[in-house]
Amino acid sequence: MAREAEVHFHREMLNAVETMKQDIGYNPTRFVQMLADQGGAEATLRLLRRGNGSDGFTTLWEAGRLALTAEATALLPWYKTLFDLATRAEARRRLSDHGFDVDAFIERRVAHPPGWAASDLESPA
Repeated sequence: MAREAEVHFHREMLNAVETMKQDIGYNPTRFVQMLADQGGAEATLRLLRRGNGSDGFTTLWEAGRLALTAEATALLPWYKTLFDLATRAEARRRLSDHGFDVDAFIERRVAHPPGWAASDLESPA
């Protein structure tokens, strides 16, 4: 399941980049390079270990689009196998510190999980 989640996380990051380009005219070239070099999960881990947000995070915050961040995506339950508790806590802190309603975001996304993850969410923990 972890490998499957990693593939889907990477794909979700690529889709977010396309949305950024189309919706707000932002091309996160450094993040795109990180995705190509390291993959989505590893790039996100590195961003979250920096201790401060990136220029891209700031751009998305200013545009009111924090739902497109790697931080937000990393908090989705179907990606929990990719990120440890400390990493997820840092993602939540960054988002919350910028006024993003993390719980509402997760609730909206969990209401419509991707097909590949839906059965896993229904299984008892």
